[in-house]
Amino acid sequence: MTGKATKRSMAHLQPFISKQYYHHYTPIDHAVWRFVMKQNHYFLKKIAHPAYVNGLVDSGIKTESIPKVDDMNTSLAKVGWGAVTIDGLIPGSAFYGFLANRILPIATEIRKIQNIAYTPAPDMIHEAAGHAPILLDESYREFVRKIGEMGAKSISSKEKLDVFKAVRHLTIVAEDPHSTQMQVKEAERQVAEARKKVKGLSEADQVSRLFWWTVEYGLIGELESPKIYGAGLLSSVGESQSCLADDVKKIPFSVEECVMTPYDVTKPQPQLFVCKNFEELVAAIDHFASTMAFRKGGTESLDKALHSDSLATMAFSSDLQVTGTLAAIVKDGNGEAVYFRTKGPTALAIENKQLPGHGRETHRKGFGTPIGRLEGNIILEDCSKEQLRDFGIIEGKDVHLTFQSGVKVEGIVTNILLSTEKPIIISFKDCLVTYRDQVLFDPSWGTYDMAVGAGITSVYAGAADTDAYFEFEPKEEIEEISVQQSWNELENLYEEIRNLREGAKWNEHSLFQVNDVLAVLEDQYPSEWLLRLEIIELYQMHDENSPNLALLVERLQNTDWEPSVKQMIQRGLTLIHNS
Repeated sequence: MTGKATKRSMAHLQPFISKQYYHHYTPIDHAVWRFVMKQNHYFLKKIAHPAYVNGLVDSGIKTESIPKVDDMNTSLAKVGWGAVTIDGLIPGSAFYGFLANRILPIATEIRKIQNIAYTPAPDMIHEAAGHAPILLDESYREFVRKIGEMGAKSISSKEKLDVFKAVRHLTIVAEDPHSTQMQVKEAERQVAEARKKVKGLSEADQVSRLFWWTVEYGLIGELESPKIYGAGLLSSVGESQSCLADDVKKIPFSVEECVMTPYDVTKPQPQLFVCKNFEELVAAIDHFASTMAFRKGGTESLDKALHSDSLATMAFSSDLQVTGTLAAIVKDGNGEAVYFRTKGPTALAIENKQLPGHGRETHRKGFGTPIGRLEGNIILEDCSKEQLRDFGIIEGKDVHLTFQSGVKVEGIVTNILLSTEKPIIISFKDCLVTYRDQVLFDPSWGTYDMAVGAGITSVYAGAADTDAYFEFEPKEEIEEISVQQSWNELENLYEEIRNLREGAKWNEHSLFQVNDVLAVLEDQYPSEWLLRLEIIELYQMHDENSPNLALLVERLQNTDWEPSVKQMIQRGLTLIHNS
């Protein structure tokens, strides 16, 4: 699902794919990964859904070091999925686009120690330790694919795009170790300000909430004793425990409740939704999809696309697809759309393949067309060549078409484009298009290409033929050169302990090395708790009678740590003691 085949089939998503520079990960990064994964293997086996517990083993994701995305891709390929690397938080349409194509997008960054319990920024722990294992379950991955398809086609709003930009900035600032509290507060303020400007819920908002309360923060099973399946919970060392406490409200799952419940990515969730099983999720979102513009079509759906002020595809009942940004909709006295016009580059397609001569360059200034039946209840797309001739629609002939809506098209037919022997586009020269007293197209504007279609059956975000519309230029492949990294002192200490742990032999010299590391820690790094846990682990394995073992445990237990750090230390000690 990845590699060259992916690049051909998902060209529009290529700008969001990055490279995993594996040698950039520090020994501390690997230690953070190892701590979370060991916690997950130990603590989640009783509280996570069996699909996750089994997937954690079957996925082949290693505990001791950060996985390579290529290896994850190989593992997921066994079930028809794949994995690609992305650069942090990407637009929702792109994220869902990957999922719709059975591709798990993976942020290659990894959280810092101070955010080890939870970070709002996407990272390797969230994607690889949270999402990937459970995708090995057939019912669940079908649910994720379906919600991905819905998300990729959902229509957003201009205001929501501003919220996305603000949230992306916040996640970057929150994860940056050099950020000040003032900078974080300012980023949070910008998010709050952007959200105030959002009026109502767009389709994209609704899908986002549904995704959050299921894929990210879902519980499953009995309401009184649910299991965890949401990746946001599974990848949060802290919240995976606290979410099952009585003070977190458990609500029976329903799409309606989920889409009406907002969420805050920066805080633990005060309530969670519990579904009965994955089959319930699939059925529920399939029903919800029937209410969306890509399934409904019609004037209401066109209105959503107009308000979004973003690229959308309007599909006619003739199967012709028009991709562009809606600029205007002309409606009749009943409020029904009878004509629409796009602005900027527009392309026409059939069955998701761009029509020759009808790409962005041809319609670079936009495209306008009537919608509906001709007078006499004539459905043009159902007409054969012979029927078109009977109506006087013949190449080279001057034609006057009057739609039931009152739209009139008058001009000389220059071309009739057919698909499966039925018309989809009729082109005119010297053409005048009017509706009542409005001139919708003037003869001086050039060739008029009229879409054939009695109705709009689907409207969705994005392009029909994404590869052709976005004219993707392949990225130049950059070969990663593995070089010896230069770590700082603390990183070198982590590396030394890791080498001792993974070494084939343990001897008296090994003990001296550990003691040397511990001496530097005590002198230079009094707040470094994770490496002390790793040293305790070594003593427990090789020298459990060492006086340093008891001193280290006492040191970690009696220091006045931040509550979240204290929790991590206690869980680490518990795991070591029970290993």
